[in-house]
Amino acid sequence: MATERPISPEARSILNAHISRRGVLAGVGGLGGAGLLAACGGSSSKSSSGNSKVVRWGNWPLYLDYDSKTKKYPTLEKFMTQTGLTAKYFEDYNDNDEFFGKVQAQLKLGQDIGYDVVTPTDWMAARWIRLGYSQKFDVANVPNKVNILDSLAAPSYDPQREATLTWQGIMAGFGWNTQKNPKGIHTLDDLFSPQNKGKIVVLTEMRDTIGIILLAQGVDITKVTETQFMNAVDFMAKKIADGWIRGVKGNEYAQDLTSGDATAVIGWSGDMFILSSENAGKFDFAIPESGGTISGDNLMIPSTASADGKKNAEALINYYYDPTVAAEVAAYVNYVCPVKGAQAAMEKVDPKLVNSEYIFPSDKTASRLHIFRSLTPAEETKWAEAFQKAQGN
Repeated sequence: MATERPISPEARSILNAHISRRGVLAGVGGLGGAGLLAACGGSSSKSSSGNSKVVRWGNWPLYLDYDSKTKKYPTLEKFMTQTGLTAKYFEDYNDNDEFFGKVQAQLKLGQDIGYDVVTPTDWMAARWIRLGYSQKFDVANVPNKVNILDSLAAPSYDPQREATLTWQGIMAGFGWNTQKNPKGIHTLDDLFSPQNKGKIVVLTEMRDTIGIILLAQGVDITKVTETQFMNAVDFMAKKIADGWIRGVKGNEYAQDLTSGDATAVIGWSGDMFILSSENAGKFDFAIPESGGTISGDNLMIPSTASADGKKNAEALINYYYDPTVAAEVAAYVNYVCPVKGAQAAMEKVDPKLVNSEYIFPSDKTASRLHIFRSLTPAEETKWAEAFQKAQGN
């Protein structure tokens, strides 16, 4: 067993936001969901067509409550009924760099990117803000902003929460096919067991994949040096060259698991919980013994959203910061819920989740989750290039 480290203030901040799980297993869990690339408004068009009653939201797959019978998103349906707005929902995020690459040129030119709300991870949200690609909230339109947990209220990239609010917190660790790995995967050595050779997928999110490798190598990722980082990248590159890792992927790694092309992954907790419940417990997830990573995704309004789009986006963001709505989402997506009052609301939404270890993690669990340190722009460029080169890009 790895020696437990004291929990970092940053990790404690995110973990103080209640981690909710649909079905809780010892050390891992089950979940439900649907991975449809759908637009909730019945249209695949991202153009508002000048309609002042439309709000367009780009988000990650498996990241909003979904009813497989009606093929609709219940909380989003309620939002439209309450506000009279039409919400168009797009599961268009695969990884942060890929999404940013698709819209960067339009952002730079000030042209509509097709979204009024986007959902970047912390480090990418920092980039959008730094480049002037986000809009500050009209506080009067987002009164529920006060419901953000105190521990999440002042991140370094947006200390007053003027342009972002946490959507969910995300944990990365090991996921696996339980039939191929009946003993589970709890260490890097377990991941690279013979039965998984050629069937391992790791995340395109550099901070998660390399972070987990670094933690397994005994490195404190809150203080990681360039030399340590490059050593971990070399480790990954060798595993790719030697035929252990079949791919470095974004959210589509879930498809590799369900098709049988992959039997083990460095992946995200919520995705694995959903795959577990949809496949009769065929998949499982664990925080590595040496530690996992934790970060947050954020609701943000692009600089290119129109005045009407911005106002409608603020109505959407405010709605999802209602404690009951937040609890309904958390009960489905199985990620960290950042909204005050969601725990009490969960009593009515799904009482089984209220005392879950993943909703209210113990210090022991919290001590195993770490945040990758902030990088300078120069480091971000150099380290990302090394990570891409290791993939053969």
